[in-house]
Amino acid sequence: MSASEVVLSVAGLAKNFGGLHAVRGVDFHVDKGAIVGLIGPNGAGKTTTFNMIAGELPPSSGKITLNGEDITGQRTDVLYHKGLMRTFQLSHEYARMTSLENLMVAAPDQTGESIWSSWFTNGRVKKREAEVIELARDTLEFLGLTHVGEELAGNLSGGQKKLLEIGRTMMNDSKVVLLDEPGAGVNPTLMRKVAEMIEQLNEERGYTFCIIEHDMDMIARLCGKVVVLAEGQVLMEGTMDEVRNDERVIDAYFGGEVV
Repeated sequence: MSASEVVLSVAGLAKNFGGLHAVRGVDFHVDKGAIVGLIGPNGAGKTTTFNMIAGELPPSSGKITLNGEDITGQRTDVLYHKGLMRTFQLSHEYARMTSLENLMVAAPDQTGESIWSSWFTNGRVKKREAEVIELARDTLEFLGLTHVGEELAGNLSGGQKKLLEIGRTMMNDSKVVLLDEPGAGVNPTLMRKVAEMIEQLNEERGYTFCIIEHDMDMIARLCGKVVVLAEGQVLMEGTMDEVRNDERVIDAYFGGEVV
């Protein structure tokens, strides 16, 4: 495999909290255009790994690369402009803003954020604002959320909030998205919708995803490769069929029963 096909890689990634070794030398990579699952029980180090990749936690050691560039320890806002975004297990919507406004906030290059621009280049500010509104409305339509566009985001269902978070990644046209439990707290109907949106973004727009998820059916549906963490280390990686039948995984995670 050529290096140009690897969009995201972590090597020797570790995080210590005092005497607690939460992540211990994790290595894996994500190919361009892939959907990779990251699974394991609570406490396996999945979210800590995501937080380090996304710039929310500095690694104790190790290296993270994005499109061949060393991004280890870079801030979340810097990574956002490089096209790397993440969502959260608990949705982080702006509850007192509408769904449309939540999407608009996520758009980059908004000249109106500068006082200088708002005073002296008002025409350009209005043009960009109109572009952002149009993109936000198109995103709502893509997600099937047009009917809640003017609803306060805090009033949305759990599944709608998950879709809105995915929509925020679309406003930046993010090409690498870390999804932290997109199925958590979502009813089965909207979970299928979330999975459909992930598939559509992957197949039609070339998005690359790395997904933490406890729902194994969702992982099996979406992910070509699955990385299994145990006690902060990679236990194995392979297809979902290989994971289901690996004795180490069965013993460690599923109590000796094949899932």
